Amino acid sequence: MLEGADRAQRHAGPHAAPSGEYRLHPWWRVMCLTGVDYFSTLGYQPGIAALAAGSVSPIATVVLVAVTLFGALPVYRRVAGESPHGEGSIAMLEKELSWWKGKLLVLVLLGFACTDFLITVTLSAADATAHILENPYAPSVLAGHRVVVTLVLLALLGGIFLMGFTEAVGIAVVLVVAYLALNAVVVATSLGRVAAHPRVFDNWHALLVSEHPNPLLLVGFALIIFPKLALGLSGFETGVAVMPLIRGGPGDSEENPLGRIRDTRRLLTTAAGIMAVFLITSSFSTTLLIPEKDFAAGGPANGRALAYLAHQELGAVFGTVYDVSTILILWFAGASALAGLLNLVPRYLPRYGMAPHWARAVRPLVVVFTLIGFLVTVVFRASVDKQGGAYATGVLVLITSASLAVTLSAARRGRRRLAVAYGAIAVVFIYTTIANIIERPDGLIIGSIFIIAIIAVSFMSRAVRSLELRVTGVRLDPAAACWVGEAAASGSLHLVANELDVGDAAEYRDKIRKVREELYVPAGVPLLFIEVEVPDSSEFERELEVRSEQRHGYRVLRVTSTSVPNAIAALLLHLRDTTGVRPHVYFEWTEGNPLLNLMRFLFFGVGEVATVTREVLREAESDPRRRPFVHVA
Repeated sequence: MLEGADRAQRHAGPHAAPSGEYRLHPWWRVMCLTGVDYFSTLGYQPGIAALAAGSVSPIATVVLVAVTLFGALPVYRRVAGESPHGEGSIAMLEKELSWWKGKLLVLVLLGFACTDFLITVTLSAADATAHILENPYAPSVLAGHRVVVTLVLLALLGGIFLMGFTEAVGIAVVLVVAYLALNAVVVATSLGRVAAHPRVFDNWHALLVSEHPNPLLLVGFALIIFPKLALGLSGFETGVAVMPLIRGGPGDSEENPLGRIRDTRRLLTTAAGIMAVFLITSSFSTTLLIPEKDFAAGGPANGRALAYLAHQELGAVFGTVYDVSTILILWFAGASALAGLLNLVPRYLPRYGMAPHWARAVRPLVVVFTLIGFLVTVVFRASVDKQGGAYATGVLVLITSASLAVTLSAARRGRRRLAVAYGAIAVVFIYTTIANIIERPDGLIIGSIFIIAIIAVSFMSRAVRSLELRVTGVRLDPAAACWVGEAAASGSLHLVANELDVGDAAEYRDKIRKVREELYVPAGVPLLFIEVEVPDSSEFERELEVRSEQRHGYRVLRVTSTSVPNAIAALLLHLRDTTGVRPHVYFEWTEGNPLLNLMRFLFFGVGEVATVTREVLREAESDPRRRPFVHVA
């Protein structure tokens, strides 16, 4: 169950960074992997669009496609160029903001990302259930058990991940090719019927004109209504996440994978082009051929408009084949989204110290996410329509964050025109996100629940893990190593912790006097000063870099770390192990309220250094006979 918890590397899965055991693939095959998420939205997008926009659905879909091709696509082509290892827009924004601001922003975006991916899992399972139950050959015993069937699908999905989810590109290629081919047949047949019966088009046109006689107002209405169709924007973040699986060019290196970037942009452009064609044609055919009442909740076309046409236009046998294909790709879209979660969470939270060690293992996370999926399914009664708002909110927030990230990146590089263009795209997505939230606030509510849960669990975990050593290694420069060796050769090793003030001779002389007089260190014992600088206390762990400095005749070991007491404890243990001498460290008590000092330690890496250093040492070394000595005056 905990396999992999002791490693800080990413795990196996369709979105994982490939190691030696995972093959790289041509971009078009990897496109099928992201396509199980992106293309599978055809299973429910046309029905949701018709329900939201009515007769204006085809025009609103054209607006959606324009936003996709001229907004989301350019943004993510840029994201692919700046995060070629699959980090995505969240990592780009993390780089733009330092210290705790960046960490808090990442936690918020992780909340919306979890909303996006997790609702993808539950919504896809719910829509797969709708296709199962509406099929004429479905066993009658399943009727009225939508929630139960959905829970079974989620349990099967979680079970596969518990057994071990490996390379999925080959399966994705088969599913996507079959699904798109069947959709092409359904759409072509439906459009053929429209062409053969012009009255269908005339009736739709007459309805459109009667409802919106002014063409300009019609376009304006489509612009207002298109945020409700935002589900059709799903898949871009996933497209960037799968970048590490793309083969790229022969001259690619991890530092400069130009071929991978080029092929990822091909992937994104091709997927967006295919989806644009299917979105427009499917919306047009379903709006014209399906009665409006059948789209409503409980209607035969609710959540499965194209499947409805497949049965109506091509018969029950073909319709059943289409249902099976749709069920499989929707189910596999849930697998793709769950794999995205399993790669996203361990990438950030354990590194921030905001998740327990077991969060680096796949299986415990699978159990957690599956149980959350059960809860979401029960709360929403496995309804596709009710989950659509939450899904759209998660998708739109991620795309908005990506557009802001590339805007900031272009501005930082001094490319003003590009920054203005990306800024305009960001404004469009900000409007779309706000409009979607106003129309369906449940998405923001669900996202906020995830955000609050992630922040609460993250900071609780950070507090619990705050007494770990939090170092990945210790490196002394040659002079520092020489000083330590000379001091240890005398049979003892004594270090004086100093919080640098003005750095003059009087400061060090006063420290020496206090250590000699108040802690009774003999005058002949050589002393080394240790000073810790904390450039970014929001980071949880890093390598200790120990530099030597001579100041006014005193030897100073300068350490760079994320926390003062943890750094001192780690250095003491390292010196003990390398010299064979148990070191002594000397502190002064910190003035101030102990609770405030505790908060300063948790958030700023300082505070009551002496007490915390001793506690970190106690946690790291259980044998008191081997533990370094801590003295306080």
